[in-house]
Amino acid sequence: MMIPMKNIKSMIFLFSLCVAYHGHAQEKQLLTFHEYLNNVKNSNISYLAEKYNVDIADANIKAAKIFPDPELSVGYANNQNWDLQMGYGVDAELSWRLELGGKRKARVRLAQSEKELTGALLEDYFRNLRADATLAYLAALKQKRVYELQKSSYKQMLGLAHADSLRLRAGSIMEVDARQSKLEAATMLNDLYASEGELKDMLVQLQLLQGNKTMELPDSIAGDLFFVKREYNLHELITTAQNNRADLQAALISKEVSQNNVRLAKANRSIDLGLSIGGGYSSVVRNEIAPAPAFKGVTAGISIPLKFSNTNKAELRAAQLAATQSEMQYQAIELQIAAEVTQAYNRYNVASRRVEQFDTALLNEAETIYKKKVYSYDQGETTILDLLNAQRTYNDVQVNYIETLYDCVAALVELERACGIWNMDVKQ
Repeated sequence: MMIPMKNIKSMIFLFSLCVAYHGHAQEKQLLTFHEYLNNVKNSNISYLAEKYNVDIADANIKAAKIFPDPELSVGYANNQNWDLQMGYGVDAELSWRLELGGKRKARVRLAQSEKELTGALLEDYFRNLRADATLAYLAALKQKRVYELQKSSYKQMLGLAHADSLRLRAGSIMEVDARQSKLEAATMLNDLYASEGELKDMLVQLQLLQGNKTMELPDSIAGDLFFVKREYNLHELITTAQNNRADLQAALISKEVSQNNVRLAKANRSIDLGLSIGGGYSSVVRNEIAPAPAFKGVTAGISIPLKFSNTNKAELRAAQLAATQSEMQYQAIELQIAAEVTQAYNRYNVASRRVEQFDTALLNEAETIYKKKVYSYDQGETTILDLLNAQRTYNDVQVNYIETLYDCVAALVELERACGIWNMDVKQ
């Protein structure tokens, strides 16, 4: 039976679509650490919102440069009794307040220092955001590794359960052993599902930090936990932190802001002159008793406020106290940074020793014992319970090592966060 050419072309087209779809389905979306951090820097919603503070501070500088607005007043007067023929009058006046004592300069200087403070706070915000984002990525790597370990253990137990079912049919093992291995495989599958759920939760957190509104999870994340011992000098780290930490720079700028606030408070105690100039016109007065011709007049004046309020120095006193307070806060932050660096340094050294003490030979020993137990069980020389105990021990040792490795890398992140430096990377 011949197949029409039209049907052949349709079949070829459908086959091509299937191949293309299969190839597309095989492509995995892999998120790398550098791509992730770049997305956090450029798309994190909270960080983008914080950036507006710099624009707001810049707008405040422009607002501080504004001069007082002049005022225009216009008046009209007329006698409502037309029979008296008193005429009418029109006058206009332009007035402007002249600021003295350097008020405008003090306002601009204060706004500029506040912008510098906002920039330092933004830098410090990103310092913490970058560290928190890195810790989230490392936690996801840890969970990924635990999940892969559990997945491998489940596959091995599933294969053992399948083999036990065949051995049961052959009469080489008892039914209770076959049931035990099958039950253990089912238990491991439940644990595997729970571990997969935790991994997906962590991937959602990564998407949140990247500002990904679609929440489309990547298939996996690239990299693995690794440890390379780094040697540090505590005193050098403290000095580096005091030079690099943006929050200490913000505290230093805050002192300048307080001083500028004092200058503004002093400037506000100066008087402001009111300048005015105006003109008027009065029409002809035709009243028989007091006639008057039409005339035009010009007025100019200066108004001087009586600053009785200067006897109250509360505003100036408050600004001076705030300046003293900012000095103490700077010293407190400086001391706090030294304490944070010291604590992070000690935690990193302890975590490093734990990783170094965690002899990799222990991992190999646990794996060797487990494999020997599997072989002995296959030969009927040991029980299923001995095999399961060996596997649990092997898994516990592996998980303990993964958590120890994560604690060490996380301690390094915290140390670099405390020092205001950044040399973190993830092994690809």
